Amino acid sequence: MNKERIILKLGGSVITDKSSGDCRVNRPVLERIAGELSSREGIVPLIVHGAGSCGHPEAKEHHLDKGLDHTNKAGVFITHRAVCNLNYEVVNALRASGVEAVGIHPLDACTAKNGRLISFDCKPVELLVQNGIIPVLHGDVVMDVGQGACIVSGDQLISFLAGNMAVDRIGLATDVAGVFDPDGNVIRHINKRSAGSLEIRGSGSTDVTGGMRGKINELLLLAETGVESELFHVSRVSDFLDGRDNGGTLVSP
Repeated sequence: MNKERIILKLGGSVITDKSSGDCRVNRPVLERIAGELSSREGIVPLIVHGAGSCGHPEAKEHHLDKGLDHTNKAGVFITHRAVCNLNYEVVNALRASGVEAVGIHPLDACTAKNGRLISFDCKPVELLVQNGIIPVLHGDVVMDVGQGACIVSGDQLISFLAGNMAVDRIGLATDVAGVFDPDGNVIRHINKRSAGSLEIRGSGSTDVTGGMRGKINELLLLAETGVESELFHVSRVSDFLDGRDNGGTLVSP
């Protein structure tokens, strides 16, 4: 049986307490998701996670989203250390549930120009998947040929991976049920035509990657290549993994 290859993005607000000023990992949620993944033999997941409270505050403090200068070089190490610590927690949760997983750090593998990824050798990720090992990537600080350094979000990583690897489905687990209309109802379908009129509020916590608006913009760029993605509440992860309706928002061409 051919296994279905999926990308599952775990939002930083899901796996950490993003409203806190320090790195607080939500281990019960991580353990539950790890258990869901370990119980499904018909899928091959690639995991990407956000930084949440383990990276955004550090990047903000050292203004790495604005580039690198003589005052903030230490921020590269400090921010990278924070997101790597979270990645370690995610990988450990997966491994504790029997999922063979390993962390992949974008700072080691990616280059950007003015905030956008321009190079990322996906071959090691592909070989890990082919050999039954689950790669776990994360939002990170990366070196930037235009501005010295920048923050690359997990959402941008998804776009790059999906554009360079064969992927069957993409899902983003968040702390909300989807994208809401002004009346508080989930918008079930977004495309480039309808997105222009959307009113999307920014993140209420520290987020140097654009919050929900940044997320939708990345998914719309992905949709332009013909790849659909789904955004849903983390409580519906099992529905996404099983290919059922997850009550969320579909972003399509």
